[in-house]
Amino acid sequence: MINRELLAPQSIAIIGGSNNIHKPGGAVVRNILQGGYEGVLRIVNPKEDEVQGIKVFHDARELPPTELAVLVIPAKFCPDTVELLAKEKNTRAFIIISAGFGEETKAGAEMEQRILNTCEQYGAALIGPNCIGLLNRNHHSVFTQPIPKLHPQGVDFVSGSGATAVFILESAVIKGLQFNSVWSIGNGKQIGIEDVLQYMDEHFNPATDSKVKLLYIENISNPDKLLYHAGSLIRKGCRIAAIKAGSSESGSRAASSHTGAIASSDSAVEALFRKAGIVRCHSREELTTVGCIFTLPPLTGKRFAIVTHAGGPGVMLTDALSKGGLEVPRLEGETAEELKTLLFPGSSVANPIDILATGTPEQLGLTIDYCERRFEDIDAIAVIYGTPGLTTLYKAYEVLHQKILECKKPIFPILPSLHTAGPEVAEFLAKGHVNFSDEVTLATALSQIMQTPPPAPPEVQLFGVDVPKIREIIGGIKDNGYIAPHLVHQLLECAGIPMVPELVSSSMDELIAFAQKVGYPVVAKVVGPVHKSDVGGVALNIRTPEHLALEYDRMMKIQDATGVMVQKMLKGTELFIGAKYEERFGHVVLCGLGGIFVEVLKDVQSGLAPLSYDEAYSMIHSLRGYKIIKGTRGQKGINEQKYAEIIVRLSTLLRFATEIKEMDINPLLADEQDVVAVDARILIEK
Repeated sequence: MINRELLAPQSIAIIGGSNNIHKPGGAVVRNILQGGYEGVLRIVNPKEDEVQGIKVFHDARELPPTELAVLVIPAKFCPDTVELLAKEKNTRAFIIISAGFGEETKAGAEMEQRILNTCEQYGAALIGPNCIGLLNRNHHSVFTQPIPKLHPQGVDFVSGSGATAVFILESAVIKGLQFNSVWSIGNGKQIGIEDVLQYMDEHFNPATDSKVKLLYIENISNPDKLLYHAGSLIRKGCRIAAIKAGSSESGSRAASSHTGAIASSDSAVEALFRKAGIVRCHSREELTTVGCIFTLPPLTGKRFAIVTHAGGPGVMLTDALSKGGLEVPRLEGETAEELKTLLFPGSSVANPIDILATGTPEQLGLTIDYCERRFEDIDAIAVIYGTPGLTTLYKAYEVLHQKILECKKPIFPILPSLHTAGPEVAEFLAKGHVNFSDEVTLATALSQIMQTPPPAPPEVQLFGVDVPKIREIIGGIKDNGYIAPHLVHQLLECAGIPMVPELVSSSMDELIAFAQKVGYPVVAKVVGPVHKSDVGGVALNIRTPEHLALEYDRMMKIQDATGVMVQKMLKGTELFIGAKYEERFGHVVLCGLGGIFVEVLKDVQSGLAPLSYDEAYSMIHSLRGYKIIKGTRGQKGINEQKYAEIIVRLSTLLRFATEIKEMDINPLLADEQDVVAVDARILIEK
């Protein structure tokens, strides 16, 4: 629970506060004092009489009633201290900075649970243990630095790791990113990242609250809560970016040893973020760069003008934007030639617009004006302006400052000279701006934002999906394991997923009659073994009854064979759809091109069932091999609408059949007209 005593306490007690600012107990006192805390600050220290100018209580029992307690004492003393303060001092909020709890030992976990039980009994909020604290505009109850510049419209940052929060703040501060609050939840025994988002969502005031949220996550303990409240905040006008660390096997082991986090697969995380509309980041630099972009006016298009006085960075930015799906259109015609006459000889206006190293602040402003008012096919402006160390840049950055205030198109300042023009950049940032010192990092972050879809609607797409029949079929299955092909066919039929005509039989005559009915060539596949190809259980391009009879005899001799499936042989682009049930997340649906693209290149995208059509299209468009689906180099594309429809229908089937733990349709064969499932398998666990 998050309460007023935690967010805006009228009194704070530091249990373990000291004069040594190089230790947590002294540093947290210093930060609260320097932060201008307006309430009553009390210190408990058995060995000191005065701490940083404040008279000290030698024992927590001597304290008067106090609303918030920050504990910076050994873990073994924390449970008794929390109980004393909650019971006798009416303390209703606790921040436990101390480590040595559930992240280390079983005994530590028991102490942690005892603290939680006390807080729940008395209705107290609990941050931590094993955290750096809580920082907001009311109190700076953290022991670390830097303390960023705080502003009501700054970023709300929530981190599952204290040290990582510090490093992310370091990365943000040098970019000029301002903050509204910083939450370090540590082990998150009571208040996790999902709970902070829930509070921000349920108490959101669009007129006063920050609209940018940055997250560093090691454990998603409640995916449904994260999905609901993140999506709700984004629909209310917020923008959210997050790092989810610990998704690899080794990373999850490291996260577990760090905060006791529970692992979740990377595909499940990717699917959850896609459904919620969260921009996924993979590094501190990427997260803080995305956060800076979020503070600027949103992009309304993909077309960039690049204004620079250094050719190389302009070329690198052009490459990076183009690679990320953004555009740097060529500027030509009368307007471009007119601008060129106003710049020094040798300048280029083709885009990037290179005003040369000798270009003046006035020419910089003039060029930005042309991009804002005269070049209509431009949506945003990137300005690269540093120094070779020969001049000061105060005037140029003042011009840039004024243009950012005046222009409706977003301007992305790329000021790379952090060493040679440190004071000038600092003055520019002090006016409330951000700086993207590396152009390629900016382009990467922009493309990640542009590729993130909006939150998916909560409604389930039921059109043409026979849910009662699905439940009837699932209910009739008694044993766990891979189900028979005819049941797979029935379930896909209930979902409206077209399958190639097929027959499963142990009778050669029936199979030959079926092949003659649908027409040769046909495909034969052994029924029984799970991995048919590995045991030689697949035969393609069978064109005669005699060939089919030979393959039938051969396959029925394969170990565990119970029959043979014959299908009409079709041609087309091979596609793949799969799904796996992830604990706490539900079904993760995967899609991609079939064959080598799945097995070797791992070119798949994931979504969380049930899926909307927008989510399905987003998954398809995000594939590296999407150009093949769209059609390239004279080859016709596939029916993308049918592919998306099958993905959505399959996700609806899974939504109402949680007993399905794994399934894949591989391949589907697709052309410009149809997409048809050729082979599928379903694993049931009840």
